[in-house]
Amino acid sequence: MLILGVDPGLRATGYALLQGSPGGVNLVDHGLISTEEAATLPDRLRKIHGDLRTVLAHRRPALVAVEDLFSAPQFPRTAILMGHVRGVVCLAAAEMEIDVSALPPAAVKQAITGSGAASKLQIQAAVSRLLHPKDVLDSHVSDAIAISLTALSRRGFPLQRANEEVAP
Repeated sequence: MLILGVDPGLRATGYALLQGSPGGVNLVDHGLISTEEAATLPDRLRKIHGDLRTVLAHRRPALVAVEDLFSAPQFPRTAILMGHVRGVVCLAAAEMEIDVSALPPAAVKQAITGSGAASKLQIQAAVSRLLHPKDVLDSHVSDAIAISLTALSRRGFPLQRANEEVAP
């Protein structure tokens, strides 16, 4: 099963494609969609939407897993902006007729590190231990990988690296 995990952010949206098999999971592709801070909100959302559509059209995953919306009371604007980005992620998937699964951040952290309060550094370390990526991962990409891993785990795939490599 091929799953696209997305860590939505207005400045940087991380994505990761993982292939699940009975023997474990493999990292197929990953990346970061960055937007210009000076760009308008509609332009930033258009870029994120367009780049995700390209990934979805090229890879055709069975599912898109996205971080669920959360809000810290002291930062309500962040939740609103995150909601915009999640909306274009869901729209891109819907346009391609791909199901979307929203995962709470604490559930992802719990599944990957054993603690629902894990830091970004702990997520990065856990993802690196599990998948041994060839490059150093941006924290948004690590979060997207963690989201994909959690979605695969919930579908019965083991949280371990598979023996066979998947061609990019």
